[in-house]
Amino acid sequence: MILSLGFDQESFARLDALRQTHFPPERNLIPAHLTLFHALPGASAVAISAHLAACAAATPAPRLRFVKPRFLGRGVALDAESPALLALRRSLAATWAAWLTPQDRQGFRPHVTIQNKVAPEAARGLFDRLAPGFMPWKARGEALLLWHYRGGPWEAAGRFPFNG
Repeated sequence: MILSLGFDQESFARLDALRQTHFPPERNLIPAHLTLFHALPGASAVAISAHLAACAAATPAPRLRFVKPRFLGRGVALDAESPALLALRRSLAATWAAWLTPQDRQGFRPHVTIQNKVAPEAARGLFDRLAPGFMPWKARGEALLLWHYRGGPWEAAGRFPFNG
């Protein structure tokens, strides 16, 4: 299972428009997203959902700031800063430490990928167009979104709104 952050409507529309424009269409099977965890155990979906419901209900909506594009080699992401989101993820990681894969135990750098799996020259071109005039902007997390990974499009498994 995958856990991502759901955004306010305006921010999601902006991020998804960038993804629709720049992501290879044949690979763009899911909307713009900020992944918090890549591989939570599906067998524990009930426990995970219960914890997320309680956690989100007790948590104010995190504020984010998209600060800069990041070159990924074969793509481009928009980096986000959010002390509240970092604290939330740390708390969830501590609770789920026994379940975490090596990827999810690594350092967390919040971002939304707007282009991936393209030729390095294409990625560099997009980065070079975006970076010089990039204006940081604010967004808000509205919910934790839990997904089943099925090898293609993700299947919604739960939406857990923040109390803010």
